[in-house]
Amino acid sequence: MPSSPCPPISDADWPEEITDLRESFAGALNVYRTMAHHPALLRAWAPLRQHVVKENALGPELTEVVILRAGLRMGSAYEWAHHVSRALALGFSEHRITAIRGTPEGIDGLIVNAVDALFDERMLGKEQEAELADAIGRKAVIDLIAMVGFYSVLGYLLKTYDTPIDDAIQQEAQKKPSLFSLVPSSTS
Repeated sequence: MPSSPCPPISDADWPEEITDLRESFAGALNVYRTMAHHPALLRAWAPLRQHVVKENALGPELTEVVILRAGLRMGSAYEWAHHVSRALALGFSEHRITAIRGTPEGIDGLIVNAVDALFDERMLGKEQEAELADAIGRKAVIDLIAMVGFYSVLGYLLKTYDTPIDDAIQQEAQKKPSLFSLVPSSTS
């Protein structure tokens, strides 16, 4: 397999015009080290990332449900593994994470169905949007829609450039390979 034309950029090759981003969020993950091949895009991405990932109306737990399902639907092993790690750090049980692969109950089920609708229908139906808005609020619904778009773009980049899962996540995944794998083995 040929090597990626956009592997994660090392510190030594990091573009000077975005040194400040390397010292903040972008230097910590291979996804942003890959995106650093386009410094202007990474700079523009930073404030949207801050809102979508950190300051959205969904809160940390529902954010992880959205991202896990979007990563699954994108077929992005990178996003799945990284967000399994984040979900575990937030206190998710292995059962809850595994349920997100299928159709969980309760609010997680509403979120999973919404993500699926965005991938399958490219929209939320009126009744589905109303039910979701009742459950989590309209701003959270809009943030959910934006989050699916945001993580779709990341998934396209990650898959196109075969961005490797970061070492720390790979080490964590070795302890529970079936949970961290995008496609769990049937023998686990």
